Amino acid sequence: MLKFYSKESNMAAIHAMPGHFATSHSHINYYIDITSLKTRVREAKEIARVLYSRIGQLAYTDTIVCMDGTEIIGAFLAEEYEKGSFVSTNRHETIYVVEPEVNSLNQMMFRDNIRPSIEGKHVVLLSASTTTGKTIRRSLEGIRYYGGIVESVASVFSTVDHVDNMPVISVFTADDLPGYVAYSAEDCPFCKKGQKIEAMVNSFGYSKL
Repeated sequence: MLKFYSKESNMAAIHAMPGHFATSHSHINYYIDITSLKTRVREAKEIARVLYSRIGQLAYTDTIVCMDGTEIIGAFLAEEYEKGSFVSTNRHETIYVVEPEVNSLNQMMFRDNIRPSIEGKHVVLLSASTTTGKTIRRSLEGIRYYGGIVESVASVFSTVDHVDNMPVISVFTADDLPGYVAYSAEDCPFCKKGQKIEAMVNSFGYSKL
């Protein structure tokens, strides 16, 4: 497995395994493993610091919605904002860090006890890995459906820089992985050559076939 470091820090790195992998939206030639960045406190804290430096101060920061198991990074990102002179509409003068529920139709849900942290709140959407932008787009729709105001979109790794005119701020991009490519299933050259898919992958990990 290959290892690639962030330009800003030698404490933050992603691992990449070359091969033929399938996500829910595309086929890719690298499996991007960011497990350590989501589960090791020191690395999660460093990723949050880099993201904060790239996002910068926002007009308001009320809630961080964490996708793909990024709650630890989200908590440290909230801490970075609270170190500065952040502005929030929250009465308790602190930032909510929440994870949405995803139903059987792959739709984002916020239960009644969580909805107050979304309705009328200024939200940072945080994800682990973005390859096509479809999950981000669906998440934006979900947050807005529940009355949230999306101020920024952040991803640890992303191959897209905008989704629905919203900039996607990321620590790692495809430029950090020489030769990284994502294909639609119909255009995948590996499939056309008859090369079997090695594993199904998503932001939580991979399952070998």
